[in-house]
Amino acid sequence: MTSTADTRTAVDPPEPARGRFARQRPAWLIIAVLVAVEIISAFETSMVFAALPTFIREFDSDAATVGWAVTAFLLVAAASAAVCGRLGDMYGRERVLVILLATAAVGSLVSALGDSIGSVIVGRAIQGVAGAILPLCIGLARSHLPAAKVPVAVAIISGSAIAAGSASLLVAGVMLDHASWHMIFVVAAVYAVFALLLVVFVLPWRPAPGTTQRVDYIGTLAFAPAIAAVLLGINKSGEWGFADPRTLGFVLGGLAVLAMWVAWELRVPDPIVNVKLFTDRKVALTMCATLAIAIGPMGVSTMIIPMILQSPTTAPFGLGISPTNAGLLSFVGSLFGFVFTPLSGRITRAVGSRAAMLLGTTLFTVSSAMMLLLHDSVIGMAAMIVTVSIGTAFAFTALPNLIVEAVPEGNTSEATGTNAVLRTGGQGIGTSIATMLLASSATAATGGAPSVSGLNTVGAMMIVAGLVTLGFTLLIRRGSVYTDRTST
Repeated sequence: MTSTADTRTAVDPPEPARGRFARQRPAWLIIAVLVAVEIISAFETSMVFAALPTFIREFDSDAATVGWAVTAFLLVAAASAAVCGRLGDMYGRERVLVILLATAAVGSLVSALGDSIGSVIVGRAIQGVAGAILPLCIGLARSHLPAAKVPVAVAIISGSAIAAGSASLLVAGVMLDHASWHMIFVVAAVYAVFALLLVVFVLPWRPAPGTTQRVDYIGTLAFAPAIAAVLLGINKSGEWGFADPRTLGFVLGGLAVLAMWVAWELRVPDPIVNVKLFTDRKVALTMCATLAIAIGPMGVSTMIIPMILQSPTTAPFGLGISPTNAGLLSFVGSLFGFVFTPLSGRITRAVGSRAAMLLGTTLFTVSSAMMLLLHDSVIGMAAMIVTVSIGTAFAFTALPNLIVEAVPEGNTSEATGTNAVLRTGGQGIGTSIATMLLASSATAATGGAPSVSGLNTVGAMMIVAGLVTLGFTLLIRRGSVYTDRTST
């Protein structure tokens, strides 16, 4: 006779532990806590964008220098997402999450108390560990909730990042207008501590997995700089040029180290990232779809929409909207998207994440066409922003659910973290290509500003990338059954 333990799937949470780990919480409270924790990650990712012009004035600096406040965060966040996600899978996601939140709070204080752009950049690099918070929260949702509730929970947690990212720009704007740039980081530090207390005192804790696996120190040390080198080259390609020796050196050098890293991870018994997971058809196709949509509409729209809204009406294209009103419009649009995140989860629960991904990608592709046709209309662009936001709600929340459907529970944070790394890299590639296309379209006749033909080329690129994403998604097998394999 087969025992209950033998038939339980990998996503079913184990029987409640005894002792101090036996705290029981309703599903809605667990989801609320994980959403509240994820907000700090989204806030720290986006908040500094509003402060970049202030940093230039305050420190008598230039855009290239202050841009490192963004770049330093993204480089650390990308490496942290996969590495810390794996450590959470191995040693307990709650424990790793507490360490990351405490570290993020310290990073915020370093930036807040600093009096130079260098200290701000150092603090932002420390804050970058927050990149692993979303993968850990997704893993916690899967380990604490019944399988039937996981798709909606993952969708809501992922979707909260969309609204929180837009809201952070408004919060940062208020701090800049009525206080100082220091207060942006003070708010981030206080909220990080609040989120830490929620994890410690409200979120139920599971016993440590008690793994006998050893940390793959060589893989960890090789992965972080390799990813950082590739992303740095991509990030700076718009400034340096794709053919610049510095760009090629960072990208090709990083890829070479990554190739050696993959060979190493395939040999060691306890890899920091289980590369073999990504040979699974569904995981591989999800990763390809992630890269395609990040290079295309998901990545480029975040750059091109503010450009269209805020460019002066005297430029070849531009609506002349103030930064505050443009930010408000984007925030309102993101709220439409957030409202649709539970629907994405319900679609996943009913027929699988493939359907939600197809819907989101279709909306993204339609929004790209809307940009081409309606970029000279405020109402048209508002409609495009809403369409983009809803498309983001479906696609952004479907991607982690596709991973959840395909990998064992014990590898959830690791796999979703690696997916986040790929998405970050794809967005960097997409924005770099779009920037190059727009810059090459500028002529003396346009006063050095990008032309409409450049905008059309970027829109065409977004549509093609959307269609490629649809192709990859259609190749994914239908179904919403979670894997019943044990952690590998």
